[in-house]
Amino acid sequence: MKKTVSLLLAGLMALTLAGCSGQDSQTETTEAAAETTAEAASESADAEEETTPEAEDAIGEKPTVRVGSLNGPTSMGLVYVMEAADNGEAANYYEFNMATAADEITGLLVKGDLDIALIPANVASVLYNKTEGNITVVDINTLGVLYVVSADDSIQSVADLKGKTVYLTGMGTTPDYVIQYLLKANGLTTEDVQLEYKTEANEVAAILKETPDAVGLLPQPFVTSAMAQNDQLKIVLNLTEEWDKVQEQAGGSSMVTGVTVVRTDFLEENQEAVDAFLDEHEESSLAVNDNLDDAAQKVADLGIIPKAEVAKKAIPYCNITCIRGEEMKTALSGYLQVLYDQDPTSVGGALPGDDFYYIPQ
Repeated sequence: MKKTVSLLLAGLMALTLAGCSGQDSQTETTEAAAETTAEAASESADAEEETTPEAEDAIGEKPTVRVGSLNGPTSMGLVYVMEAADNGEAANYYEFNMATAADEITGLLVKGDLDIALIPANVASVLYNKTEGNITVVDINTLGVLYVVSADDSIQSVADLKGKTVYLTGMGTTPDYVIQYLLKANGLTTEDVQLEYKTEANEVAAILKETPDAVGLLPQPFVTSAMAQNDQLKIVLNLTEEWDKVQEQAGGSSMVTGVTVVRTDFLEENQEAVDAFLDEHEESSLAVNDNLDDAAQKVADLGIIPKAEVAKKAIPYCNITCIRGEEMKTALSGYLQVLYDQDPTSVGGALPGDDFYYIPQ
């Protein structure tokens, strides 16, 4: 269930597309001025004062931009943009849609019901291939957010997972590809480590709550939530660090979790609006990292994480960022190459072309 941005900032969890209607005003009239000419003048004034985003678009005012994000770090990096939009201070009119599953967002994007979306990095490549290039990536919004959580102190490296069962979500999704890549790089296979897939991260957290010695692979902010429920749990492996260890000798790519994409046809017609969004997104991501108390409260108000104190602990581990231009292309293309070498279907069967990366001239 979804709610409008104004309801989001009131602290409700579910969201929907937020209509950004303009302000209506009515001209006050008195009985003494109730003549035909006065009524005509009043109606004319009403017509001039009543505006909608669509009408303002037509006269060159703020364009409307529809943005979709996932209920997690990608949305956390947007909270200051959402606040500015709700206060009428943003560069564009924004309609925000926050969902719990990537396919909810990608379905709307492919249908043309969203203009910008914050989605998993490999999914962006899949959509690029599926839409024959009608997806352009404009920034990296989150780096590595995956952690192995357990009360088992014997786990100090990926190699220590041998003989254990790892609970995780999403066969064929980013956590699955990453752990299988790291297992292979450390001389292990899925015969050495049993991967037990669950539907939702909450299911993994529930197992860890009941059996702390179990091993779970979770993204933030679920890591922090799980540890809050059971004080025996700890982060035993940071998969970003494990990725970097492997990549020091294999090419130096970064682990990229989330990217921001735009429909290419929308970008071509609304480049200024997209550039304005990018500037605001970058400012918001910096503010989230620099103002933990304030950002954590906003995250809690939006329902992304139920409690501000938990959000405050999670944010530093979420690697929220806004990497653009050539730096974005280098990091993302290297990451997609690793996934492609492991399983071409993970990126849609082919690596994206240079037109996939938005690098303003």
